[in-house]
Amino acid sequence: MKPTTIYLVRHGQTEWNLEHRMQGHQDSPLTELGVRQAVWLGEALQHETIDAIYASSSGRAYRTAELIRMERDLPIQDCEDLKEIHLGAWEGQTQAAVKVRDPEQFELFWKNPGRFQVEGGETFHEVQERALGRLLSIVRDHPGQSVLMVTHTVVVKLLMAYAEPRPLHLLWELPYIHPACLCKLEFIDGNPRIVVHGDTSHYQDGHEAKAW
Repeated sequence: MKPTTIYLVRHGQTEWNLEHRMQGHQDSPLTELGVRQAVWLGEALQHETIDAIYASSSGRAYRTAELIRMERDLPIQDCEDLKEIHLGAWEGQTQAAVKVRDPEQFELFWKNPGRFQVEGGETFHEVQERALGRLLSIVRDHPGQSVLMVTHTVVVKLLMAYAEPRPLHLLWELPYIHPACLCKLEFIDGNPRIVVHGDTSHYQDGHEAKAW
């Protein structure tokens, strides 16, 4: 049986990434570099078979999917289930401001995600439930095919944690999920195998992967 291949991608760099703002369900446009990152990945995948494309309905992810798609005659199916974690009152604030105003939850976000809960937002468990449900549904709907999924850092981390498997308290350990980086999973009989995790070898023009 041919495996079902999932190309799992984070969106390209955004303006709020540069400003270190918490985006969540809010949005900001791709930077010039973010556009190039997506184009570079599209070029790296141009000779790979892609049978379907799914993207978070957030503009930054959908635009990244458009750029990676290149000349393929494929629709992009937008998915609410692939949106970033909802960060409630934190959204639009800088990380520095959140750290001052809500230091306990900020610490939990990075050090103990399983206990994180912010007013008006989602838990990591809730995000994993919706995103994993959609991933497994996509795998069932595309047996033996190759699918591009464009989403966000927390969603990528949680889906890869499922595949490893990795406990939630170790979620933020390496590899870092850089903008427009590539993860690749193969599913055989419903079981995932990690082929690539957080790859940025498609970056060009002397750009090295670094945390944004």
